[in-house]
Amino acid sequence: MLHLGWPTVITFSLLCVFLMGQVDWIARFPKTLQLPIAGYLNITMEWIVQNFAPFFKGVTAVLSYPMRWMRELLHSLPWSAFIAVLAAIGYRAGGVKLAVFTGLSLLYVLSVGLWSEAMNSFALIFISVPLAVLVGFLLGVWGYASDRANRMLMPLLDLSQTIPAFAYLLPILLLFGFGPVVGLVASILFSFPPMVRNTVLGLRGVPSDIVEAGLMSGATPAQLFWFVRFPAALKQILIGINQTTMASLSMVIIASIIGGTADIGWEVLSTMRKAQFGESLTAGIVIALMAMILDRITFGIAERQGSSLARKTLLQRYGFPLSLVALIALSLLLATIMPALGQWPTAWQLDLATPLNQASTWFVITFKPVVDAIKITCLFFAMLPLKIGLDKTVSPYTWGFALTTWHIAGYAALVAMAALTAWRKTRPGLTVTILLVGLILFIGLTDMPWMSILAILIYFAYRHGGRELATGTALGLLFLLLSGSWDKAMLSLYLCAIAVSLSFVIGASLGTVAAQYKWFSRFMRPINDAMQTMPPFVLLIPIVMIFKIGEFSALLAIIAYAYVPAFRYTEHGLRHVSRTVVEAASSLGTTRAQMLFLVKMPLALPNIMLGLNQSIMYGIAMLVIAALVGTTGLGQEVYVGLSAGNFGQGFVAGIGMAILAITADRFCQAWQRNHQSHLTDAPQ
Repeated sequence: MLHLGWPTVITFSLLCVFLMGQVDWIARFPKTLQLPIAGYLNITMEWIVQNFAPFFKGVTAVLSYPMRWMRELLHSLPWSAFIAVLAAIGYRAGGVKLAVFTGLSLLYVLSVGLWSEAMNSFALIFISVPLAVLVGFLLGVWGYASDRANRMLMPLLDLSQTIPAFAYLLPILLLFGFGPVVGLVASILFSFPPMVRNTVLGLRGVPSDIVEAGLMSGATPAQLFWFVRFPAALKQILIGINQTTMASLSMVIIASIIGGTADIGWEVLSTMRKAQFGESLTAGIVIALMAMILDRITFGIAERQGSSLARKTLLQRYGFPLSLVALIALSLLLATIMPALGQWPTAWQLDLATPLNQASTWFVITFKPVVDAIKITCLFFAMLPLKIGLDKTVSPYTWGFALTTWHIAGYAALVAMAALTAWRKTRPGLTVTILLVGLILFIGLTDMPWMSILAILIYFAYRHGGRELATGTALGLLFLLLSGSWDKAMLSLYLCAIAVSLSFVIGASLGTVAAQYKWFSRFMRPINDAMQTMPPFVLLIPIVMIFKIGEFSALLAIIAYAYVPAFRYTEHGLRHVSRTVVEAASSLGTTRAQMLFLVKMPLALPNIMLGLNQSIMYGIAMLVIAALVGTTGLGQEVYVGLSAGNFGQGFVAGIGMAILAITADRFCQAWQRNHQSHLTDAPQ
């Protein structure tokens, strides 16, 4: 049975739709009630800059020294020494395969003539990651030692990880000035949260019997921490270093948008802006290879070192670092004998950009009718209806006919029949979904009255998460209204909704196939690894090459980035269904399809929903990157604020995107808890 709440909300929404053409404040939130929050933030930032400029200039000067030293060191090393050292570290972390992959990847960087730019990016990473790890570790220890500190840190970490990376750049630029230090500071601030979370998780997950053994041995509090808790938590802490490294690399690349460093990120962005897609893709591959190298090395160290807690001899501790020093010395000696080992000859460089440009031109010309057909079909029959509604999308130009009263009546009857069918099958949730989707598709998400969306989301939050979630949702939506971000937020919500829906369907479908067939899982694993380790805006390059700029290109980029979590969580959930349950179902004579859809799917649903949660977070994170190809919404506001030096505009939009991300995250968590409780309460 439906409670009275949803019928009331749907009736209220219909009433608002009927009245919005007659009462302006129902359709659009009154501008007189909006607050100049962006202006207040700009005034505050100006005051901070004026009063604390000497302090931040001092920090810039201090941080510029290690940056300059690291750059000079990497540029002075022969390429053979750098490759040998990194390949040796790769061998230590992942064996022969990783060492070979590392060596070949760095040879590619050399061969395309981007070695100097890559060294500038590596210099930023080699300085920012240790500092971010140190900050994250200290805060993580504080959060572990104090419950009050942990309760304070976790919401701040949620906010810092959901605010778009671009939003960090403008205040840092205003405070620290133009130059490489901007990327360094931004990288530290953006990448330390994973270290905090993993440090807290690792230290709190130390088994009690290990701690008791340390206490019985008479260890002091300091000894108990450094010789008992820390080694036991080391594997989780090293995973935090892995995640911090990847976040740092991502931010270093994004920071190149404001210039100041001749690094790989700037090479990608500058060539993309000039429509030099071959050059851009060549540099983008360098970023992807750097990401894969660092990801596999740090993850391999976490897996190998973290699993061994035994005491090591002096040779085991210092043998490998000494061998690296010897390897550098040998490379320097060989470089003096063979100059080609010190400086890569220009004659050995490859021009990959020209054939890539020719191939992209051929592809676009050859498949232009197919590409245009796909693009137009998606725009007119999926994207525009959700964005502005069927009432404004359907026309002789788009759908081949004009919308009449009979069409509207037929659409309403179809929605009503579908809802009635779901109601008769005692599916109240599906009934509500059909009615709401039918209404939104006809009016359009960006044209829906703000009061209707407010009522729908707040009541949904109340039904699934109680008063606390409803209150948080109401406050977040109120911020969007009062700050004047509502219309931009709806544009972001529209694009993210359709992209995440497609990402989830594609990822969950492929994950289901992978769970059934191991060969398909093995085939998809390197593809998924590449998609997840590749910095987001690199994904834009081939898409823009083919489909040009616009919302459709942004849609494809978000899908390519956000389908991976849905794939992985679906496969994991289906593969780890209780074997006892599967055997019991098999004994009843279930077919393979029945086993999948009636047994495994319901039990794996919490994992699958967690994949949806992560796809939403990835999709929202990609929205700002998609602003580079001409999308509208909060992502564009963040980028415009950064370009114009308007801190308030960019930060308000960033907070708006964080509100969307956190709200979606809390919705998914609440739904998952409810579903889990239903499974627990169900009769056995």
